[in-house]
Amino acid sequence: MFQLLAYLRFWLRSGNAHGLHSPFVFGLYTSAVRHEGTYGAYGAIEARRQQLLDSPTSISVTDLGAGSHTGAGRQRRVADIARTAAKPAHLAQLLFRLVNYFRPTTILELGTSLGLTTAYLAAADSRHTVITFEGCPNVAAVARETFAALSIGNVRVVEGNIDDTLAPALAALGKPVDFAFFDGNHRYEPTLRYFELCLAHRTDESVFVFDDIHWSEEMERAWEAIKIHPDVTVTVDLFYVGLVFFRKNQPKQHFSLRV
Repeated sequence: MFQLLAYLRFWLRSGNAHGLHSPFVFGLYTSAVRHEGTYGAYGAIEARRQQLLDSPTSISVTDLGAGSHTGAGRQRRVADIARTAAKPAHLAQLLFRLVNYFRPTTILELGTSLGLTTAYLAAADSRHTVITFEGCPNVAAVARETFAALSIGNVRVVEGNIDDTLAPALAALGKPVDFAFFDGNHRYEPTLRYFELCLAHRTDESVFVFDDIHWSEEMERAWEAIKIHPDVTVTVDLFYVGLVFFRKNQPKQHFSLRV
């Protein structure tokens, strides 16, 4: 019910390309967000999704995030994780297009799950590096099977609680974070803490993407706090995800646009 009401509120205040007066956001929206073409990488990744949906395997899951709206227990079928926890194709492909549009060199993903979204992030350009964080070793193992099945070699998986692994991984990175996808913990305090940790490693051209910004009241509060942060200049609320930019040449503006 919360998400339904949140979507109604979003719909009333959101728009499309008509009337967009920011050339930067207009180009992003028309060339990446609303791009309706297809890419060669899509087919193989979606075939892997179907394999996971058909899998009879069950695994023991350690859930370190905000849990699941479905109330799923510790022992879970891989097929159920693929159905309820993996990002749907249209959102994973949006991330692919964003990476294809901005051409980041170093990408962070907080929350690997079964590796489908990771595969989209990595497949956009095999020359860039994706560092993905997963709290559950058994889920990470299935993700590695996904990368092997798709012959994706530009992904490094960091296992363990992100509370413990993110700061050391950032400290050892030795380069800026060009693109970050936050999908590891759908709660207010961890979301802002991960945001602040990554802020120290961003550039003016970095892109941060936050998943499920209207998932709960807590996530909506986190999104509002991110929007008003002094380092943030432009945000784009696409309901399912929120895009955050730090471009110094842009006036501070917030957009709500329909996907």
